[in-house]
Amino acid sequence: MLKPIRYYGDPVLRRPSRSVTRFDAELVQLAADMIETMHDDNGVGLAAPQVGVPLRLFVAGEYRLDDEGESEHVADYVMVNPEIVERHGSQKVQEGCLSIPGIYADELERDLCVTVRYLDLTGSERSVEAEGHFAQVIQHEYDHLEGVLFFDRLPEEQRRHFLEEHRAELARLQRLAKARLKELRGARPEKSRS
Repeated sequence: MLKPIRYYGDPVLRRPSRSVTRFDAELVQLAADMIETMHDDNGVGLAAPQVGVPLRLFVAGEYRLDDEGESEHVADYVMVNPEIVERHGSQKVQEGCLSIPGIYADELERDLCVTVRYLDLTGSERSVEAEGHFAQVIQHEYDHLEGVLFFDRLPEEQRRHFLEEHRAELARLQRLAKARLKELRGARPEKSRS
């Protein structure tokens, strides 16, 4: 089932998330819904806080270039309680976010390679080494679990310029976030699980 994505201005995007402690059918369904939502919105990653669930869980799609230079989907990962245990190299990337649609930061610095340790949906330990774009996606989604947005990673002067340049659009997203929260609270009380 598609989940409504929370927009910039929603407090859940700025709070560190809680560790997942229950590995059950509800968690499996949340992950499936997040993968469906991510693909429906043409995203490559989605963190649980982006759908209003303050848990340390994200989904990430891995893509590779085929022989014709077209991007092809390789796999979707579900990472529960992830921890980036190794980082090296550096890359400059353009980055955006499903919670801040239509706004991008150029020349954002990310690690070129990361190793992430995580639990799968059964609670089994896993790890993956990621490079390039996939490493970028993992770092972006991991930041969401810490309450960090991509533009927070810009150097101070660039961040101020970014916020000034996109002031009107960010204010519009804040109004949408407030309206969506009101709508969601009116529909049902938020359920908290760990």
